[in-house]
Amino acid sequence: MIGSVHGNLDGLRSSMVETGRRAGADSGDPKVRFAEMYDQEGREAGMWACTPGGWAIENRPDTEAVLILSGEATITDADGTATTVGPGDFFVLPRGWSGRWDILETVEKLYVIS
Repeated sequence: MIGSVHGNLDGLRSSMVETGRRAGADSGDPKVRFAEMYDQEGREAGMWACTPGGWAIENRPDTEAVLILSGEATITDADGTATTVGPGDFFVLPRGWSGRWDILETVEKLYVIS
């Protein structure tokens, strides 16, 4: 057995639930869908998708590791450094990170938050 939690991308995609407009959005009309695989003891893992739009994040309360599956986004650090990410890109947003997400083309990502 792999572990207590396992799945595949098709299964995750089919179980995604739309949660509406991204809270705090300040550009576009970003709509969020997600499927949670794990949520225990302050740790989460799952799949997340969002349509084009943007929002700021101030002093992130946790650390998130991200693998982009599809789409394109620009992640801009508080110092103005902008990085465009797309399929296959992996990055970590550490606790305390401030910056913004701008979704250019609907993004699907796998995430782990701790």
